[in-house]
Amino acid sequence: MASNPPITDQGPLLTADGTPLKVSLQRSLRQNRNRAMLLVLPPLLFLVLLFVIPIGDMLLRSVDDKLVNEVLPRTFDAFEEWDKQSEPPEELFAALFEDLKAAEKVERGKVSVRMNYAKPGWRSLVKKTSRRLKRMDGPPYKEQFIKIDERWADQEFWLSLGIMKDRYTAGYYWNAVDRTYDFDKNVILQDENRRVYNLLWWRTILVSFIVTIACLLLAYPVSYLLATLPMRISNLLMICVLMPFWTSLLVRIVAWMIMLQQNGVVNDTLVWAGLLGEENRLAMMYNFNGTIIVMTQILLPFMILPIFSVMKTIPPSYMKAAQNLGATPTMAFIRVYMPQTIPGVGAGCILVFIVAIGYYITPELVGGKDGRLIGNMVAHHMQRSLNWGLAAAMGTILLIMILLLYWIYDKIVGIDNMKMG
Repeated sequence: MASNPPITDQGPLLTADGTPLKVSLQRSLRQNRNRAMLLVLPPLLFLVLLFVIPIGDMLLRSVDDKLVNEVLPRTFDAFEEWDKQSEPPEELFAALFEDLKAAEKVERGKVSVRMNYAKPGWRSLVKKTSRRLKRMDGPPYKEQFIKIDERWADQEFWLSLGIMKDRYTAGYYWNAVDRTYDFDKNVILQDENRRVYNLLWWRTILVSFIVTIACLLLAYPVSYLLATLPMRISNLLMICVLMPFWTSLLVRIVAWMIMLQQNGVVNDTLVWAGLLGEENRLAMMYNFNGTIIVMTQILLPFMILPIFSVMKTIPPSYMKAAQNLGATPTMAFIRVYMPQTIPGVGAGCILVFIVAIGYYITPELVGGKDGRLIGNMVAHHMQRSLNWGLAAAMGTILLIMILLLYWIYDKIVGIDNMKMG
Protein backbone atom coordinates (compact mmCIF):
# COMPACT_ATOMS: atom_id res chain seq x y z
CA MET A 1 0.00 0.00 0.00
CA ALA A 2 1.19 3.48 -0.83
CA SER A 3 1.88 5.53 2.23
CA ASN A 4 0.25 8.93 2.60
CA PRO A 5 2.40 12.00 3.26
CA PRO A 6 2.84 12.83 6.94
CA ILE A 7 0.03 14.97 8.26
CA THR A 8 0.48 17.45 11.09
CA ASP A 9 -2.12 19.35 13.01
CA GLN A 10 -1.91 22.05 10.36
CA GLY A 11 -2.29 19.57 7.37
CA PRO A 12 0.20 17.89 4.95
CA LEU A 13 3.89 18.86 4.99
CA LEU A 14 4.77 21.78 2.75
CA THR A 15 7.99 22.86 1.07
CA ALA A 16 9.53 26.28 1.64
CA ASP A 17 7.47 27.81 -1.20
CA GLY A 18 4.23 26.43 0.19
CA THR A 19 3.86 23.49 -2.26
CA PRO A 20 2.77 20.15 -0.79
CA LEU A 21 5.76 17.84 -0.37
CA LYS A 22 4.17 15.04 -2.46
CA VAL A 23 3.52 17.40 -5.38
CA SER A 24 7.05 18.79 -5.18
CA LEU A 25 8.58 15.30 -5.25
CA GLN A 26 6.48 14.27 -8.26
CA ARG A 27 7.51 17.43 -10.09
CA SER A 28 11.19 16.80 -9.34
CA LEU A 29 10.97 13.18 -10.55
CA ARG A 30 9.23 14.31 -13.74
CA GLN A 31 11.93 16.91 -14.42
CA ASN A 32 14.67 14.33 -13.89
CA ARG A 33 12.90 11.92 -16.22
CA ASN A 34 12.52 14.58 -18.93
CA ARG A 35 16.16 15.59 -18.53
CA ALA A 36 17.24 11.96 -18.93
CA MET A 37 15.09 11.62 -22.06
CA LEU A 38 16.69 14.73 -23.57
CA LEU A 39 20.15 13.28 -22.92
CA VAL A 40 19.21 9.95 -24.52
CA LEU A 41 17.38 11.50 -27.50
CA PRO A 42 20.42 12.51 -29.67
CA PRO A 43 22.10 9.05 -29.61
CA LEU A 44 18.69 7.43 -30.05
CA LEU A 45 17.98 9.53 -33.15
CA PHE A 46 21.48 8.78 -34.42
CA LEU A 47 20.85 5.06 -33.96
CA VAL A 48 17.47 5.16 -35.68
CA LEU A 49 18.54 7.33 -38.62
CA LEU A 50 21.89 5.69 -39.35
CA PHE A 51 21.27 2.10 -38.26
CA VAL A 52 17.63 1.04 -37.90
CA ILE A 53 16.20 2.81 -40.97
CA PRO A 54 19.00 1.74 -43.39
CA ILE A 55 18.75 -1.88 -42.23
CA GLY A 56 14.96 -1.78 -42.53
CA ASP A 57 15.25 -0.35 -46.05
CA MET A 58 17.76 -3.07 -46.96
CA LEU A 59 15.41 -5.79 -45.68
CA LEU A 60 12.53 -4.31 -47.67
CA ARG A 61 14.51 -4.02 -50.89
CA SER A 62 15.64 -7.63 -50.60
CA VAL A 63 12.04 -8.88 -51.03
CA ASP A 64 10.39 -6.01 -52.95
CA ASP A 65 9.39 -6.89 -56.52
CA LYS A 66 6.45 -4.54 -57.08
CA LEU A 67 7.96 -2.49 -59.90
CA VAL A 68 7.19 -4.81 -62.81
CA ASN A 69 3.71 -5.60 -61.46
CA GLU A 70 2.83 -1.91 -61.16
CA VAL A 71 4.05 -0.97 -64.64
CA LEU A 72 2.82 -4.10 -66.50
CA PRO A 73 -0.47 -5.07 -64.76
CA ARG A 74 -2.35 -6.05 -67.95
CA THR A 75 0.58 -8.17 -69.12
CA PHE A 76 0.62 -10.22 -65.93
CA ASP A 77 -3.17 -10.69 -66.07
CA ALA A 78 -2.82 -12.06 -69.60
CA PHE A 79 0.18 -14.14 -68.52
CA GLU A 80 -1.92 -15.87 -65.82
CA GLU A 81 -4.53 -16.83 -68.44
CA TRP A 82 -1.91 -18.28 -70.81
CA ASP A 83 -1.47 -22.08 -70.58
CA LYS A 84 2.38 -21.78 -70.80
CA GLN A 85 2.47 -24.65 -73.30
CA SER A 86 1.35 -23.12 -76.57
CA GLU A 87 2.79 -20.07 -78.31
CA PRO A 88 2.18 -16.71 -76.60
CA PRO A 89 -1.31 -15.59 -77.66
CA GLU A 90 -2.29 -12.31 -79.27
CA GLU A 91 -3.86 -11.16 -75.99
CA LEU A 92 -0.47 -11.25 -74.30
CA PHE A 93 1.12 -9.05 -76.96
CA ALA A 94 -1.82 -6.65 -76.86
CA ALA A 95 -1.60 -6.35 -73.07
CA LEU A 96 2.14 -5.67 -73.23
CA PHE A 97 1.57 -3.01 -75.91
CA GLU A 98 -0.99 -1.22 -73.74
CA ASP A 99 1.27 -1.35 -70.68
CA LEU A 100 4.36 -0.10 -72.50
CA LYS A 101 2.39 2.66 -74.18
CA ALA A 102 0.91 3.83 -70.85
CA ALA A 103 4.24 3.76 -69.00
CA GLU A 104 6.62 6.68 -68.82
CA LYS A 105 10.01 6.38 -70.52
CA VAL A 106 11.80 6.26 -67.15
CA GLU A 107 9.46 3.52 -65.91
CA ARG A 108 10.08 1.44 -69.03
CA GLY A 109 13.82 1.77 -68.46
CA LYS A 110 13.58 0.63 -64.83
CA VAL A 111 11.29 -2.26 -65.75
CA SER A 112 13.59 -3.44 -68.51
CA VAL A 113 16.53 -3.48 -66.09
CA ARG A 114 14.56 -5.58 -63.57
CA MET A 115 13.37 -7.96 -66.30
CA ASN A 116 16.95 -8.37 -67.49
CA TYR A 117 17.87 -9.89 -64.10
CA ALA A 118 15.38 -12.68 -64.74
CA LYS A 119 16.31 -13.26 -68.38
CA PRO A 120 19.31 -11.57 -70.04
CA GLY A 121 18.18 -9.78 -73.18
CA TRP A 122 14.97 -8.23 -71.83
CA ARG A 123 16.50 -4.77 -71.50
CA SER A 124 17.58 -4.42 -75.10
CA LEU A 125 14.34 -6.04 -76.27
CA VAL A 126 12.09 -3.63 -74.35
CA LYS A 127 14.16 -0.57 -75.30
CA LYS A 128 14.17 -1.52 -78.96
CA THR A 129 10.43 -2.14 -78.97
CA SER A 130 9.61 1.02 -77.00
CA ARG A 131 11.23 3.18 -79.69
CA ARG A 132 8.78 1.80 -82.27
CA LEU A 133 5.55 1.80 -80.30
CA LYS A 134 4.22 4.91 -82.08
CA ARG A 135 4.63 3.21 -85.48
CA MET A 136 2.29 0.37 -84.57
CA ASP A 137 -1.04 0.81 -86.33
CA GLY A 138 -3.28 -1.26 -84.08
CA PRO A 139 -4.01 -4.97 -83.72
CA PRO A 140 -2.93 -7.60 -84.41
CA TYR A 141 0.21 -6.86 -82.39
CA LYS A 142 1.90 -10.24 -82.39
CA GLU A 143 3.23 -10.02 -85.93
CA GLN A 144 4.35 -6.43 -85.40
CA PHE A 145 6.28 -7.33 -82.24
CA ILE A 146 8.01 -10.27 -83.95
CA LYS A 147 8.82 -8.07 -86.93
CA ILE A 148 10.59 -5.62 -84.61
CA ASP A 149 12.62 -8.42 -83.02
CA GLU A 150 12.40 -12.18 -83.52
CA ARG A 151 13.04 -12.77 -79.83
CA TRP A 152 9.39 -11.95 -79.17
CA ALA A 153 8.61 -15.36 -80.63
CA ASP A 154 10.94 -17.03 -78.10
CA GLN A 155 8.78 -18.68 -75.45
CA GLU A 156 11.59 -18.50 -72.86
CA PHE A 157 11.29 -14.71 -72.63
CA TRP A 158 7.58 -14.88 -71.91
CA LEU A 159 7.97 -17.71 -69.40
CA SER A 160 10.50 -15.64 -67.46
CA LEU A 161 7.65 -13.27 -66.54
CA GLY A 162 6.54 -15.94 -64.07
CA ILE A 163 9.63 -15.21 -61.97
CA MET A 164 8.39 -11.64 -61.42
CA LYS A 165 4.66 -12.18 -61.00
CA ASP A 166 4.61 -11.76 -57.19
CA ARG A 167 4.91 -8.35 -55.54
CA TYR A 168 7.14 -9.77 -52.82
CA THR A 169 9.67 -12.47 -53.51
CA ALA A 170 12.49 -14.51 -52.02
CA GLY A 171 14.05 -14.70 -55.47
CA TYR A 172 16.90 -12.36 -54.64
CA TYR A 173 17.93 -14.60 -51.75
CA TRP A 174 17.84 -17.64 -54.03
CA ASN A 175 19.91 -15.72 -56.60
CA ALA A 176 22.49 -15.01 -53.89
CA VAL A 177 23.07 -18.77 -53.49
CA ASP A 178 23.02 -19.65 -57.21
CA ARG A 179 19.34 -20.61 -57.33
CA THR A 180 16.41 -19.09 -59.17
CA TYR A 181 12.72 -19.63 -59.93
CA ASP A 182 11.17 -21.16 -62.99
CA PHE A 183 7.88 -19.81 -64.39
CA ASP A 184 5.91 -21.91 -61.84
CA LYS A 185 7.97 -20.49 -58.93
CA ASN A 186 9.84 -23.78 -58.39
CA VAL A 187 13.39 -23.30 -57.10
CA ILE A 188 15.98 -24.53 -59.59
CA LEU A 189 19.74 -24.17 -60.09
CA GLN A 190 21.04 -21.24 -62.09
CA ASP A 191 22.61 -21.92 -65.45
CA GLU A 192 26.13 -23.23 -65.00
CA ASN A 193 27.75 -20.09 -66.41
CA ARG A 194 25.91 -17.97 -63.78
CA ARG A 195 26.85 -19.99 -60.68
CA VAL A 196 29.36 -17.70 -59.01
CA TYR A 197 27.95 -16.71 -55.63
CA ASN A 198 28.35 -19.97 -53.69
CA LEU A 199 32.07 -19.93 -54.53
CA LEU A 200 32.30 -16.32 -53.33
CA TRP A 201 30.48 -17.11 -50.07
CA TRP A 202 32.86 -19.97 -49.25
CA ARG A 203 35.87 -17.89 -50.25
CA THR A 204 34.69 -14.99 -48.08
CA ILE A 205 34.25 -17.23 -45.03
CA LEU A 206 37.60 -18.94 -45.69
CA VAL A 207 39.48 -15.64 -46.08
CA SER A 208 37.85 -14.19 -42.95
CA PHE A 209 38.75 -17.32 -40.96
CA ILE A 210 42.36 -17.42 -42.19
CA VAL A 211 42.87 -13.69 -41.59
CA THR A 212 41.39 -13.99 -38.08
CA ILE A 213 43.67 -16.92 -37.17
CA ALA A 214 46.72 -15.22 -38.70
CA CYS A 215 46.00 -11.99 -36.79
CA LEU A 216 45.55 -13.97 -33.55
CA LEU A 217 48.86 -15.83 -33.98
CA LEU A 218 50.71 -12.59 -34.69
CA ALA A 219 48.88 -10.41 -32.17
CA TYR A 220 49.09 -12.63 -29.10
CA PRO A 221 52.89 -12.54 -28.61
CA VAL A 222 52.99 -8.86 -29.57
CA SER A 223 50.28 -8.06 -27.02
CA TYR A 224 52.08 -10.08 -24.34
CA LEU A 225 55.27 -8.19 -25.08
CA LEU A 226 53.48 -4.83 -24.84
CA ALA A 227 51.83 -5.84 -21.56
CA THR A 228 55.01 -7.07 -19.84
CA LEU A 229 57.72 -4.67 -21.05
CA PRO A 230 58.56 -1.53 -19.05
CA MET A 231 56.16 1.33 -19.67
CA ARG A 232 58.69 3.45 -21.58
CA ILE A 233 59.42 0.74 -24.15
CA SER A 234 55.81 -0.46 -24.25
CA ASN A 235 54.54 3.02 -25.13
CA LEU A 236 57.07 3.29 -27.95
CA LEU A 237 55.99 -0.05 -29.40
CA MET A 238 52.32 0.91 -29.01
CA ILE A 239 52.98 3.94 -31.21
CA CYS A 240 54.24 1.53 -33.88
CA VAL A 241 51.04 -0.52 -33.54
CA LEU A 242 48.84 2.55 -33.85
CA MET A 243 50.83 4.16 -36.66
CA PRO A 244 48.87 2.41 -39.46
CA PHE A 245 45.72 4.21 -38.22
CA TRP A 246 47.46 7.51 -38.98
CA THR A 247 48.12 6.47 -42.59
CA SER A 248 45.55 6.38 -45.37
CA LEU A 249 44.25 2.87 -46.08
CA LEU A 250 44.72 3.45 -49.80
CA VAL A 251 48.36 4.43 -49.27
CA ARG A 252 49.02 1.26 -47.26
CA ILE A 253 47.42 -0.93 -49.91
CA VAL A 254 49.40 0.72 -52.71
CA ALA A 255 52.59 0.21 -50.68
CA TRP A 256 51.79 -3.50 -50.38
CA MET A 257 51.12 -3.65 -54.12
CA ILE A 258 54.59 -2.27 -54.76
CA MET A 259 56.21 -4.73 -52.34
CA LEU A 260 54.33 -7.88 -53.39
CA GLN A 261 54.46 -7.65 -57.17
CA GLN A 262 56.75 -10.07 -59.00
CA ASN A 263 59.36 -7.36 -59.51
CA GLY A 264 58.70 -5.87 -56.09
CA VAL A 265 60.70 -5.54 -52.91
CA VAL A 266 59.84 -8.95 -51.44
CA ASN A 267 60.67 -10.97 -54.56
CA ASP A 268 63.80 -8.92 -55.26
CA THR A 269 65.03 -9.56 -51.72
CA LEU A 270 64.38 -13.30 -51.95
CA VAL A 271 66.18 -13.50 -55.29
CA TRP A 272 69.11 -11.41 -53.98
CA ALA A 273 69.38 -13.73 -50.95
CA GLY A 274 69.47 -16.77 -53.21
CA LEU A 275 66.26 -18.24 -51.77
CA LEU A 276 64.50 -18.01 -55.15
CA GLY A 277 65.59 -18.24 -58.72
CA GLU A 278 64.87 -15.41 -61.13
CA GLU A 279 62.37 -17.60 -62.97
CA ASN A 280 60.64 -18.74 -59.75
CA ARG A 281 59.44 -15.41 -58.42
CA LEU A 282 56.39 -15.74 -56.18
CA ALA A 283 52.97 -14.62 -57.43
CA MET A 284 51.64 -12.63 -54.47
CA MET A 285 49.55 -10.00 -56.24
CA TYR A 286 46.07 -10.13 -57.79
CA ASN A 287 45.31 -13.51 -56.25
CA PHE A 288 44.10 -15.21 -53.06
CA ASN A 289 47.51 -14.95 -51.37
CA GLY A 290 47.73 -11.20 -51.84
CA THR A 291 44.31 -10.72 -50.27
CA ILE A 292 45.31 -12.74 -47.18
CA ILE A 293 48.64 -10.94 -46.69
CA VAL A 294 47.32 -7.39 -47.03
CA MET A 295 44.13 -7.96 -45.01
CA THR A 296 46.14 -9.56 -42.19
CA GLN A 297 48.45 -6.55 -41.93
CA ILE A 298 45.59 -4.05 -42.07
CA LEU A 299 43.43 -5.81 -39.47
CA LEU A 300 46.27 -6.79 -37.10
CA PRO A 301 45.87 -3.70 -34.82
CA PHE A 302 42.19 -4.60 -34.31
CA MET A 303 43.37 -7.86 -32.74
CA ILE A 304 46.29 -6.44 -30.75
CA LEU A 305 44.40 -3.70 -28.94
CA PRO A 306 41.65 -5.83 -27.26
CA ILE A 307 44.12 -8.55 -26.25
CA PHE A 308 46.64 -6.03 -24.90
CA SER A 309 43.99 -4.16 -22.92
CA VAL A 310 42.99 -7.40 -21.15
CA MET A 311 46.57 -8.60 -20.61
CA LYS A 312 47.43 -5.28 -19.01
CA THR A 313 44.92 -5.93 -16.22
CA ILE A 314 46.34 -9.38 -15.29
CA PRO A 315 48.55 -9.06 -12.18
CA PRO A 316 52.08 -10.52 -12.69
CA SER A 317 51.81 -12.04 -9.24
CA TYR A 318 49.45 -14.73 -10.58
CA MET A 319 52.23 -16.27 -12.65
CA LYS A 320 54.69 -16.07 -9.75
CA ALA A 321 52.18 -17.71 -7.41
CA ALA A 322 51.63 -20.58 -9.86
CA GLN A 323 55.38 -21.17 -10.15
CA ASN A 324 55.78 -21.06 -6.37
CA LEU A 325 53.16 -23.81 -6.17
CA GLY A 326 55.26 -26.03 -8.43
CA ALA A 327 54.13 -25.19 -11.96
CA THR A 328 56.73 -24.72 -14.68
CA PRO A 329 56.73 -21.33 -16.46
CA THR A 330 55.12 -22.92 -19.52
CA MET A 331 52.43 -24.67 -17.49
CA ALA A 332 51.75 -21.51 -15.49
CA PHE A 333 51.35 -19.55 -18.71
CA ILE A 334 48.97 -22.10 -20.24
CA ARG A 335 46.91 -22.90 -17.13
CA VAL A 336 46.86 -19.51 -15.38
CA TYR A 337 47.65 -16.70 -17.80
CA MET A 338 46.00 -17.75 -21.07
CA PRO A 339 42.50 -18.44 -19.66
CA GLN A 340 42.38 -14.88 -18.32
CA THR A 341 43.07 -13.48 -21.79
CA ILE A 342 40.13 -15.27 -23.45
CA PRO A 343 37.77 -12.25 -23.16
CA GLY A 344 40.24 -10.11 -25.10
CA VAL A 345 40.91 -12.89 -27.61
CA GLY A 346 37.18 -13.32 -28.17
CA ALA A 347 36.65 -9.58 -28.66
CA GLY A 348 39.56 -9.35 -31.09
CA CYS A 349 38.47 -12.41 -33.09
CA ILE A 350 34.89 -11.18 -33.44
CA LEU A 351 36.07 -7.69 -34.39
CA VAL A 352 38.52 -8.93 -37.03
CA PHE A 353 36.15 -11.55 -38.45
CA ILE A 354 33.25 -9.10 -38.78
CA VAL A 355 35.42 -6.50 -40.51
CA ALA A 356 36.99 -9.13 -42.78
CA ILE A 357 33.75 -10.76 -43.87
CA GLY A 358 32.46 -7.51 -45.33
CA TYR A 359 35.77 -6.17 -46.65
CA TYR A 360 35.71 -4.53 -50.05
CA ILE A 361 38.58 -2.19 -50.91
CA THR A 362 41.53 -4.55 -50.30
CA PRO A 363 40.18 -7.53 -52.31
CA GLU A 364 39.16 -5.11 -55.06
CA LEU A 365 42.68 -3.70 -55.44
CA VAL A 366 44.91 -6.69 -54.73
CA GLY A 367 42.64 -9.72 -55.03
CA GLY A 368 42.14 -10.05 -58.78
CA LYS A 369 39.57 -12.60 -59.90
CA ASP A 370 40.83 -15.23 -57.40
CA GLY A 371 40.74 -12.94 -54.39
CA ARG A 372 37.44 -11.13 -54.72
CA LEU A 373 34.93 -11.57 -51.93
CA ILE A 374 31.18 -11.23 -51.58
CA GLY A 375 31.57 -7.58 -50.58
CA ASN A 376 32.91 -6.84 -54.05
CA MET A 377 29.76 -8.34 -55.61
CA VAL A 378 27.56 -6.24 -53.32
CA ALA A 379 29.40 -3.13 -54.52
CA HIS A 380 29.15 -4.31 -58.14
CA HIS A 381 25.37 -4.69 -57.96
CA MET A 382 24.96 -1.37 -56.16
CA GLN A 383 27.14 0.64 -58.55
CA ARG A 384 27.15 -1.10 -61.93
CA SER A 385 24.38 -3.62 -62.51
CA LEU A 386 21.97 -1.60 -60.28
CA ASN A 387 20.48 -4.84 -58.97
CA TRP A 388 19.78 -3.37 -55.55
CA GLY A 389 17.49 -6.22 -54.59
CA LEU A 390 20.26 -8.78 -54.96
CA ALA A 391 22.76 -6.49 -53.21
CA ALA A 392 20.29 -6.04 -50.33
CA ALA A 393 19.75 -9.80 -50.09
CA MET A 394 23.51 -10.38 -49.89
CA GLY A 395 23.81 -7.67 -47.25
CA THR A 396 21.03 -9.29 -45.24
CA ILE A 397 22.73 -12.69 -45.43
CA LEU A 398 25.97 -11.08 -44.18
CA LEU A 399 24.03 -9.51 -41.31
CA ILE A 400 22.50 -12.89 -40.40
CA MET A 401 25.94 -14.52 -40.48
CA ILE A 402 27.31 -11.88 -38.09
CA LEU A 403 24.36 -12.29 -35.71
CA LEU A 404 24.86 -16.06 -35.86
CA LEU A 405 28.53 -15.54 -34.97
CA TYR A 406 27.52 -13.48 -31.95
CA TRP A 407 25.09 -16.20 -30.89
CA ILE A 408 27.75 -18.93 -31.17
CA TYR A 409 30.24 -16.82 -29.22
CA ASP A 410 27.65 -16.14 -26.54
CA LYS A 411 26.99 -19.89 -26.18
CA ILE A 412 30.68 -20.80 -26.00
CA VAL A 413 32.26 -17.90 -24.11
CA GLY A 414 29.45 -15.54 -23.18
CA ILE A 415 29.01 -11.99 -24.47
CA ASP A 416 29.25 -10.73 -20.86
CA ASN A 417 32.83 -11.99 -20.76
CA MET A 418 33.91 -10.09 -23.87
CA LYS A 419 36.17 -7.18 -23.01
CA MET A 420 37.51 -4.40 -25.20
CA GLY A 421 39.53 -2.90 -22.35
